[in-house]
Amino acid sequence: MKFLDQIKIYIKAGDGGDGSPSFRREKFIEFGGPDGGDGGKGGSVILKSERNLNTLIDYRYQQHHKAKRGENGMGQNRTGRSGDNLILKVPIGTQVFEEDNKTLIYDFTKAGEEFIAAGGGKGGLGNTRFKSSTNRAPRKFTKGTVGEEFTIWLQLKTIADIGIIGLPNAGKSSLLASITNANPKIANYQFTTLNPNLGVASYDDKEITIADIPGLIEGAHEGTGLGIKFLKHIERCKSLLHLIDITNSDLEKSYNEVKNEIKNYSSELLKKKELIVLNKTDLVDEKNMNDIIKKFSKNVKSEILTLSTLDKKSVSKIKSKLISYAS
Repeated sequence: MKFLDQIKIYIKAGDGGDGSPSFRREKFIEFGGPDGGDGGKGGSVILKSERNLNTLIDYRYQQHHKAKRGENGMGQNRTGRSGDNLILKVPIGTQVFEEDNKTLIYDFTKAGEEFIAAGGGKGGLGNTRFKSSTNRAPRKFTKGTVGEEFTIWLQLKTIADIGIIGLPNAGKSSLLASITNANPKIANYQFTTLNPNLGVASYDDKEITIADIPGLIEGAHEGTGLGIKFLKHIERCKSLLHLIDITNSDLEKSYNEVKNEIKNYSSELLKKKELIVLNKTDLVDEKNMNDIIKKFSKNVKSEILTLSTLDKKSVSKIKSKLISYAS
């Protein structure tokens, strides 16, 4: 499935049905009088968050959405049928913006939330409503009101307990695959991950959601590489797992490169809890690994762990640690 995290759509609620100007006309009834029913209410356009969705791709190919119109009122005081509501399903983490794509209208943060994006028009009144002691045969009736219509933007910001960040080819997808139920694309070249991937990790009857964010490189906040397109997905994560390839010649440079891009995007992200994981330890011997960690830890305040996705013990240790970082 392709990933889409921003889309503009047009929504139109149903118009209300018109009231009826009907009069009762039956044999042997001399003064039938008015019997026009009211029009039905127009259907509304409702956005609803769903847990099993993680992209807005459904709206790429259908960008106009209209709810049903209410039926007109009928004789014998029959009210017109209300139009059905149109329910549009969106992933958790979707934000709804006005047409300017800046004014936030609603923010979906949990499953099952509903937001009436466009209200249906009210049904018109039939002539029976205008009957009185001084006006026994009113011909007056009202038309239904027009349903609301808007152009809105939907933006998706991934909601996860842990966000995995790091340079391209640091092994983020391999880590996600080893500790969760996700099946991300894994290959030995930069920018294997072009879209955020989500997975759920279980440990001691506890579950956490983990997001693999596409790799950041120097200048990402200015549009280099994949740019800042996916940095917004880090905003919702409770904590960050900073993954670094231990075979890199300069770990501190690799670490600061990513941190600087995050800082340039939003300094608020630097306040999140961070766990540093040095990956691919199976490619270095133990003595060199200890020297590397000792040198790297001198200028880093965050907790440091080591990992080899081929070693089940180190994977289990990471999962255990992430439980505490997710709370």
